[in-house]
Amino acid sequence: MSRFDAVLFDLDGTLLDSIALILESYRHTLAAHGLPARSDEDVLSGLGTPLEAQFRRWVGEEAEHAETVQALVDTYIAHNLDVHDRFVKPYPGVTELVRRLSGTPVAVVTSKRRRGTEMGLRALGLHDAFEILVCADDVERPKPHPEPVQRALRFLGTDPAKTVFVGDAVHDVEAGKAAGVRTVAVTWGAGRREELERSRPDVMSDDADALARFLFGR
Repeated sequence: MSRFDAVLFDLDGTLLDSIALILESYRHTLAAHGLPARSDEDVLSGLGTPLEAQFRRWVGEEAEHAETVQALVDTYIAHNLDVHDRFVKPYPGVTELVRRLSGTPVAVVTSKRRRGTEMGLRALGLHDAFEILVCADDVERPKPHPEPVQRALRFLGTDPAKTVFVGDAVHDVEAGKAAGVRTVAVTWGAGRREELERSRPDVMSDDADALARFLFGR
């Protein structure tokens, strides 16, 4: 068992290597709506935020763009689900690590919608591994607000000081710190090391073995 009372995980970029899927889905969506292509760097800089926030960043925050944003979101989701299993894969050692946590409450805290989250976990063979999934459609204020982490804590009934949140983005670190939990920033996802370091997580992990040593205390 882990030395923590509970372990929370982000999904994309942490458990699931879905970077290729995300890039493909944005490329398809922007092209389908006749919008300019965005660089991979620009797309990935918004990873971990809801789709609406990402598209508003590109087309505008004003209310007049609301219908356009919703149409972009709908196109993205439809294409993402359609091609999902062709573009995702597990990160080395991470699936096995989650299984090793049997006996410790574990949760997923993600900015992804529930249907996509469940598809991702099935692709990893982890659909039955988590006590709770906190998804974008479960909260009003997504990461970096602490609400998603707090929702998981309430469900699990665990002490924030004895809980750890593992993610690959600055948003994950910020949400975890705001909720009072320990934070681990993993470097195998989309987050840049220098940006993750500036967010001051409790620990940086470069691979599943390093993460396991931290979680199990050996």
